[in-house]
Amino acid sequence: MKLTPALTIFLSCIVFSCTVSSALYAQSAPAQQDSATFDADGTAHIIRVVPMPQTVSPEAQKWLASLTQNQHGQQTLAERRAGTDAWRARQSAVAKKLFPVNIEQKTIAGVPTDIITPLSMPEANRDLVLINLHGGGFNSDSGSQIEGDPIANLAKIKVVGVYYRLAPENPFPAAVDDVIAVYKELLKTHKPHNIGIYGTSAGATLTGEVAVQLKQSGLPLPGALGIFSTHSDYSRPGDSYQLFTLSGFPGMLAPRYVDGPSPDEMYVGHSDRRNPVLSPIFADLHGMPPSLLVTGTRDLLLSDTAHLHRALLAAGDDAQLVVFEAMPHAFWYNFQLPETKEALGLMAKFFDEKLGR
Repeated sequence: MKLTPALTIFLSCIVFSCTVSSALYAQSAPAQQDSATFDADGTAHIIRVVPMPQTVSPEAQKWLASLTQNQHGQQTLAERRAGTDAWRARQSAVAKKLFPVNIEQKTIAGVPTDIITPLSMPEANRDLVLINLHGGGFNSDSGSQIEGDPIANLAKIKVVGVYYRLAPENPFPAAVDDVIAVYKELLKTHKPHNIGIYGTSAGATLTGEVAVQLKQSGLPLPGALGIFSTHSDYSRPGDSYQLFTLSGFPGMLAPRYVDGPSPDEMYVGHSDRRNPVLSPIFADLHGMPPSLLVTGTRDLLLSDTAHLHRALLAAGDDAQLVVFEAMPHAFWYNFQLPETKEALGLMAKFFDEKLGR
């Protein structure tokens, strides 16, 4: 009989601590009983058996299983940046090989950028441009060309990858200011409806923040927003942030609490967490550009992404939400997955349909 692996998740959350551990086992192992107990305040203590989902591709099943071996502990900021830089260099090379583009480094409005140009471009796209805002928790760069190359190649649209200032050296709103400076410069040569802004994780968060700041400043809004796994509310923890790690179930869990220490302090600094630019969920979102939001059911930012989608819909905006089964945070960085091919195709199609309209 073929044995199907599953994850046993032991999740214990109390007001100021939360731990998660996981173990692979086969069907022949003793059955683990699901259970849930609750404190008087509703805090849950949970044990769940989660079989490997058969609704995702074989490649995704293999990848999800491999993530259980990646057990990263605490890192200093220097260690995080060094590891992220090494990974980004490797994966950027893969991205350019799979999605050939031309890349030119250029400073725009005092901000370093990559100008990523497709090898061929329809005449109708020559006036279009996308601004890409990389991920990396606002304190490192884990995206850049990994996000820019595929979309430039697939959408046949020029992408400007912005190297915004990082925290903790430059907390909010430094990154917002950098992106707006680049956007205002592009407005000198492009109509606003021909400009799109998109990003993953921190870059998705920054995309929403920039849009709100543009609206508050009375500047013309871009033609489309790509918000791919966002942190839209810094004032309170979403359910998914308490349940998932960057890898979904495996790895170190860093939950957020309203009155306790939070892992995003470096970016927030001393800002009001309900500032509508920092946390767009509190902003007046009426009249926002068409938006595509993408996440996964094991994404630690699933809740925040879904909350922002509902807020956009409540404001009467054109907003689409796509949720991929069993996928953790920023899964589209992994080009071997059919789910990544699908997600990147949806992103490129969205910009092709919305820009210039």
